[in-house]
Amino acid sequence: MAVGGNTLWSPKNPTASVGFLPPPLKGGVYPSVSAEYIGEGHFGLLAEGAFRYHYTYYDNFQQYRPVMYDINAVYTTRMANRTRGDFMGGVGGETLLFYAPTYSCTIPTGGCRTFLNSTHLAFHAGVGIKYTAWRNIFVRPEAHWYFVRNNFQFHSDNVFRVGVSVGYTFGNHPVKAKPAAAPEPQAQPPAQPQEQK
Repeated sequence: MAVGGNTLWSPKNPTASVGFLPPPLKGGVYPSVSAEYIGEGHFGLLAEGAFRYHYTYYDNFQQYRPVMYDINAVYTTRMANRTRGDFMGGVGGETLLFYAPTYSCTIPTGGCRTFLNSTHLAFHAGVGIKYTAWRNIFVRPEAHWYFVRNNFQFHSDNVFRVGVSVGYTFGNHPVKAKPAAAPEPQAQPPAQPQEQK
């Protein structure tokens, strides 16, 4: 189990000339929570979610709050002493919680749109470097990429989330010792014939 702090980034179109340009989805502080289970091998499952702590303004007009969540297959491997890498891929969603506008739109008539809550399917890939700092407590810097289908409220379908999580590992799979090899039988010296008297 882990909790963390993150921020979002996505590209912005610097050349568009329309009056109501969809903004990039970036910035802000996103608390996150995740749960991961690894089986006896290197594979497992990971589920996580993150939301913007403070709402922000959509094109300086309407309040909104993004929420990102996903469930993944995960592969983990030892990279160094106390350090493991988590590589994950899966599906999830982006939910945008829009609130009523708080003041009039400054763009000419017809330039502003009032949005309602919206959810989009998202494909997710990510990587985290897990370092066990003390006993079962670990620190995990991580980076995530979302491809959000039909993300028309924003300029790009590509959204990146970067941050750091702190967590606790409950239990470990014991390392099974290899069975000891049976000792090879030693060759017996040939029997010497006894002299008859």
